[in-house]
Amino acid sequence: MQIIISNSSKEPIYEQIHAQIKKLILTGDLQEGQSLPSMRQLAEDLEISVITTKRAYEELEKNGFIYSIVGKGSFISEQNKEMMRERKIKVVEENLLIAIQNAKEMNISLAELKEMLTLLYSEDE
Repeated sequence: MQIIISNSSKEPIYEQIHAQIKKLILTGDLQEGQSLPSMRQLAEDLEISVITTKRAYEELEKNGFIYSIVGKGSFISEQNKEMMRERKIKVVEENLLIAIQNAKEMNISLAELKEMLTLLYSEDE
């Protein structure tokens, strides 16, 4: 599992960790039951505070992505397929909102934006 921390990002480090692990789970790169590095090990690997990794893991657990067993570690939770789909849809919606905001700032019309989306969507087929 590779986590990349950006010191130039405005996003707090624990949120960067949370987002990257969440993405690995949603994309299936991390599977149900798979163990995560210990908080101490991840902190050491990333050269950050254990408090930071603890916060990231707590957020992941609170959101149902992982579970912890005292003395054994943290593991990837079973993901309800419908919940995973909803979470992925939410991520797509968030990204589309960013794209829409950028388009509005550049005075790109809805028709032009739809055309771009259609073109980009069909490129992968």
